[in-house]
Amino acid sequence: MRHRRKPWSEAEMANNKALVTNPTENKGKWNEVFGNDNPIYVEIGCGKGGFLSEMSKLYPNINFIGMEKEDQIVAAALKKSRESGVGENIRFMVENVANINEIFETGEVERLYINFCDPWRQRKKWAKRRLTHRNFLNLYEVLFGEKGGEVFMKTDNQPLFDFSLNEIADKGWRLHNISLDLHNSDYEGNVMTEYEKKFSEMGQPIFRLEGYFNKLPDDLEKKDE
Repeated sequence: MRHRRKPWSEAEMANNKALVTNPTENKGKWNEVFGNDNPIYVEIGCGKGGFLSEMSKLYPNINFIGMEKEDQIVAAALKKSRESGVGENIRFMVENVANINEIFETGEVERLYINFCDPWRQRKKWAKRRLTHRNFLNLYEVLFGEKGGEVFMKTDNQPLFDFSLNEIADKGWRLHNISLDLHNSDYEGNVMTEYEKKFSEMGQPIFRLEGYFNKLPDDLEKKDE
């Protein structure tokens, strides 16, 4: 769905330094973009940027990148982040996740966030469009490489969540911190997205999971030491 062009969007995208206009040129050099070697976390489908803006303020030693394929949504995210007073550890780009390995070098990204993505339930063949389909998981495996990485997912859609659990498990990834009702769980440190606030107010449970490729969750690594 195309979003109506906002009168302020062109100026926002032209003047906001958080926008990366040619992301493929930074492949293997994102540390230069941020001016440090801090870990890089990417949100696929960042929406209006509320989640990443809050995360960037809570974790100043992490570099956050929002990826969204609609330029008007990215403009809204840029505006949100600017008005939120974020620091230098956040960037946005207009890009499709299918190009993720043309944008980042293997091992350059440590974590992906997939928050309230399209469940693509209308037609059975559309399952391949889901961001947790094994075809996308294959892309993420290339992205993470031997170093390993993690995918954190939240959704209000239980069929999508069940599908994601099965796809991730079938790929041999480790599943961790699975929640069938996040806001009534013991999980701490949750930062809500715009959609999450809306669905929560409607009384809908929020589903959450963490998938780990080629690595252990931090709390399990500590137990093994």
